[in-house]
Amino acid sequence: MNRRPVYSRSGKPRAAGASPWVEKDGVTPVFVDGPAEDEAPTLRQRAASGWQRLYARHQGPVLVAISALVTLAAVGTYDALKPPPQNITPGQFKASVNQIVDERPRPPSTASLVYGKVIRSVVRVNGYDPDEPEKKDEAAAPPKPPVTPLPGPQAAPNEPDNPAAQNPDGKGVEEDFHEKFTAVGTGVIIDDQGTILTNLHVAGAAKKLRVTFFDGSESEARIVGARPENDLAIILPDVIPDDLQPATLGSTANLHPGDEVEAIGFPFGIGPSASSGVVSGLRRSFEQGDKSRLTNLIQFDAAANPGNSGGPLIDANGDVVGIVTAILNPSGLRTFAGIGFAVPIESAAGAVGESPL
Repeated sequence: MNRRPVYSRSGKPRAAGASPWVEKDGVTPVFVDGPAEDEAPTLRQRAASGWQRLYARHQGPVLVAISALVTLAAVGTYDALKPPPQNITPGQFKASVNQIVDERPRPPSTASLVYGKVIRSVVRVNGYDPDEPEKKDEAAAPPKPPVTPLPGPQAAPNEPDNPAAQNPDGKGVEEDFHEKFTAVGTGVIIDDQGTILTNLHVAGAAKKLRVTFFDGSESEARIVGARPENDLAIILPDVIPDDLQPATLGSTANLHPGDEVEAIGFPFGIGPSASSGVVSGLRRSFEQGDKSRLTNLIQFDAAANPGNSGGPLIDANGDVVGIVTAILNPSGLRTFAGIGFAVPIESAAGAVGESPL
């Protein structure tokens, strides 16, 4: 009886020259090595071959699809693992914002910024009589009541009815700021040559003038021009510091009531001092003690007192828009009552041929 051939699974090597067919029991030939030439591939082999052909044909799209799947898997994993959002109540949010604001460094005020911009241009103007010896010490104390409402430097007459100024301890003041100088006022440098604008009632009240600059240096000065109709004087120091810094002049064309302004000077000889306020009005008129009339003035409410005369009135940009000239004081005492006047810088600068425009 004939049997079907059986494939041997033996992995033993066949001897060289040996026939692949052997007889088993002398009857049935057995194929001991190698598959038959017409053997069909298995299902797994066919599937693997199909995927290889498909991948070779569509390699680009397959890679893109795999990348997209990996990305989606990563995003899904992140969403699944991230902590849930924290719910913040309005009160907690407000507390956090307030804490941040409280810990933030406070910015400087506008008044501080404009003061820093112009202060190096402000000078103290002292008038004195060279024939009289100067006292060594100077006390910053309020003077006796004046006979004029101007915040000028004229010394008050000796009036027996006026009591002496008192210290907090009740002792009389030995010296006020007019006892050393016959005039104390303020000026502002307007160019590189050291030209100084001030009030005529400051510069013209003494035989000699001495100016003190921001760095503490001093110089004799002389009047080189004047505009009595505007109570303005132009003085020039004999020596100027190396780091001289003139002020920036601004126009009053865009100045309106309510705009912030700052007056800088030496009230009662104390300073330099700064006071802030607003423009109260424009094109005001003021009658001085000698019955002369000043017109087209800037009215302001920044505190000004004797010694502020000739000092700059500056706007919120730090530009000089006027020269402080007078205060209105119905009481007759030389103290600030809330109304000050300044000559517009156009009139002041025109006295020396300068223009703020």
